[in-house]
This record gives sequence, C-alpha cells and structure tokens, in this order.
Amino acid sequence: MEIAGRGQNLLVTRTTAEVHGLLEASLPAARWHEAARSVSILASPPTPLPGRVAVVCAGTSDVPVAEEAAVTAEFLGAEVDRIYDVGVAGLHRLLDRAEAIRRARVVVVAAGMEGALPSVVGGLVEAPVIAVPTSIGYGASFQGLAALLAMLNSCASGVAVVNIDNGFGAARAAVLALELRSTSPRAR
Repeated sequence: MEIAGRGQNLLVTRTTAEVHGLLEASLPAARWHEAARSVSILASPPTPLPGRVAVVCAGTSDVPVAEEAAVTAEFLGAEVDRIYDVGVAGLHRLLDRAEAIRRARVVVVAAGMEGALPSVVGGLVEAPVIAVPTSIGYGASFQGLAALLAMLNSCASGVAVVNIDNGFGAARAAVLALELRSTSPRAR
C-alpha cells in the first residue's frame, strides 16, 4: 500500500483474489490477473522495451507459471506473445507456431513433466531461451525436479534455467536480456 501510495507501480505475485479485494478497496486501480495469481497497480505506464518476449508453455497445467511470466514481463514494459499448449507430446502444435516464436527477441518456456520443451525451442530459435520448470506432472516428475534437471542438461545452446515455478524470475531475466540486446552494438 505504501509503495502504491507513493505513486510507484506495484506488482504482487503468488497472491489470491481475496488479497486483490482488500487492495482494490483502497486502491481502485488494482488489477487482478487470475491465471497469473497476481495483482498489478500501475501509477504510470511502464517504459516500452524494444523487441518482443514469447511466453511458451507445454500444457494447460503450466499456464499459471507462464501467465506469471507474461504478466510480469508486460508490467516491466515488454510486449508479450502468449503461445500455450504446444508441448512436445503434440509437436505439430509447436511447429505450427514456430514463426511466431522466432519473431521474439527472448523466449520464456514453462514446462513440467520431463522438461523437454525448452531444448526443442532452443533448437528452433536464435533468441535466448529462459526455461522454467514447473511442478506440474505425474509419474516420476518429483514436483518439478525432473524438469529442472532436464533443462539444466539441455543440449541446445542459449538456454538458461530459473528455479521451479519461477515465472517472475524468468520474466525479469527476459526483460534484462531485452534491455541488454537493445544497447549491444551486435544487436543493432
């Protein structure tokens, strides 16, 4: 409340609709992002960043983590393309969206189960890929540990990994990459 009261933008992650209701009572600009489980309050629009971030997720159960990344990246000024339910179990869905993913300057990929999607995407694009293992899955996924280990062992170059379910951290890394690429002489 104090931050928003000072006219600063505020993003609250991993929260509930109940918290949103409490914030909205005194701060009507509070916006609830249900799928992301986040609340944002914008006192002023963020400075637009160059390039786009593609947020990709394997299955619909990965959407909450992907949405946390997408909402965070937008909050920080990035334009975001959401490309959901394109996991390797139905590779044709990913290939149908490959051109949209290739247009991004940075790609965030959220996946659970065996965590193969970031490696596949990393092989399709020239942009940096930020991999986010999710705790979703059944069988021997070990609450995201299997996906985390697979992503850390990716054979695709340019894949960086954040911790399990860390959509916020992935978005922050993607925004930093956009900012760095916009100032790099090689990126121009």
